Amino acid sequence: MAQKWIALLCSAAMLALLLAGCGGGSNAAGGAGESGDKVSITIWHNWTGQDAKAVAMRKIIEDFRAEHPDIDVIDEGLPTDGLRTRLRTVAAANEMPDLFVMWPDAMTKEFVKGDLLQPIDEELNANPEWKDNFIPNALDGYTVDGKIYSVPMNLAPSSFIYYNEAIFKEHGVKVPETWSELETAIKTFNEKGVIPIVLGNKTNWVAQSTLFSTLADRITGTDWFLKAVSQDGAKFTDPEFVQALSTLQDLGKQGAFQEGFNSIDETQMMQLYFQGKAAMVINGGWALANLVNNAPPEVLDNTHITILPAIEGGKGDPQTTAGVVGTGLGVSKKLTGSKKEAAMKLFYELAGPDGQKATLNSSTLVSYKIELDKSQAHPLFVELYELMQKVKITPVYDSKLGSAAVEVVNNGLQELLSGGNPQDIAQKIQDAQAAAAAN
Repeated sequence: MAQKWIALLCSAAMLALLLAGCGGGSNAAGGAGESGDKVSITIWHNWTGQDAKAVAMRKIIEDFRAEHPDIDVIDEGLPTDGLRTRLRTVAAANEMPDLFVMWPDAMTKEFVKGDLLQPIDEELNANPEWKDNFIPNALDGYTVDGKIYSVPMNLAPSSFIYYNEAIFKEHGVKVPETWSELETAIKTFNEKGVIPIVLGNKTNWVAQSTLFSTLADRITGTDWFLKAVSQDGAKFTDPEFVQALSTLQDLGKQGAFQEGFNSIDETQMMQLYFQGKAAMVINGGWALANLVNNAPPEVLDNTHITILPAIEGGKGDPQTTAGVVGTGLGVSKKLTGSKKEAAMKLFYELAGPDGQKATLNSSTLVSYKIELDKSQAHPLFVELYELMQKVKITPVYDSKLGSAAVEVVNNGLQELLSGGNPQDIAQKIQDAQAAAAAN
């Protein structure tokens, strides 16, 4: 009997070894995990700075590593403009990372068209308390042909005037509520040797995103812009758009910006404001976290927020600011099995309810229904939060135009502010968008 039991045990052991050998090969496509090996996932992001939002997101990744020792998270941070460029480079070669920060509307549509993304409807539908708590229309920019490919991780109004009230008071200047008052402020600050509006347009998206998208909407109205994007009933050579280009150029001619504004970037731009050398800086809602974290007290305590003034005769709603619902995370189409499961766990930590709360607590607006604890938030963030209850979001140009047309706009605005002809630049933009709309 003992010999029979020994034989049975030996047979069982041999069978177990054979099954283990077969199982190891069957998991290769999914990336590992069943046999106890680590699953490795990659994520590219733009949380590179020391602002509270970037710090909060990096902490979530570090905490995730600690809580999931079986998952190896390989993250790479790149500045925003560098990330955009690199994503489009690897997209052309179909070599996307597993997870990556991406933008709604145009980029999402391009990546879906390129068969680079996979939808996340299954995960959202499995967590209705997550899916149903986004603000109205928040998922629209990530929805293509009825499928949802990401969720916004913040709310990104792109155009506010941050102004140093102490500088305004020192020189007896009124905070501008009309376009003529803005022009008067520019004239007075120039006479006093103060930079009226500091601008850092080296990476060329800054003028378009933080200033021109809102300025142009003040003149053309949103309906005109959307028609021009689709090339259905409007063109970028129309008089109202040429007027918008001319109005931006006029600001430059009046000395609104410091010399060399096309040779410094957004970081250097904010540094000049932090140093008290400028009365105003025009930037997105994302700049507030940087202000709260890095501005010296004498600047931070005197900084307040308003929107671009109305332009007389303009067709747009003056109680608006350009923007988008915010960046999201793309999931590579190639992900399957345990790698996809691991990636979606990290996705949920960063973009789920806890991630949204961490973002709001980092002085960053969200597209998610969370009540702000005003007793805990920085007063400047409370000011921004309350301002956003009164204004609406209009499209920022680079969220709606094709990528080739965006480059033409960005380069065109640099040329415009260096003395280029508005009508010639309008024609270049029209040609680029007409080509994009035809594809």
